[in-house]
Amino acid sequence: MNKYKFEISIEAQTQQEAEVKMLSATVLMQKLRAREIAKLADVVKNDPVKTALAKRALGL
Repeated sequence: MNKYKFEISIEAQTQQEAEVKMLSATVLMQKLRAREIAKLADVVKNDPVKTALAKRALGL
């Protein structure tokens, strides 16, 4: 599989939080297909009820 490099900005309170976000996003990108990631992003962006249920299921 090809690899691509991007320069991005991450909004976070601290650099440590930004690093956790980036590492977590990297895992999601490696384990999920592009279509799955797009659907996940759509749910988080547009469906607060499903997002709240997912957070509760994760113990957050």
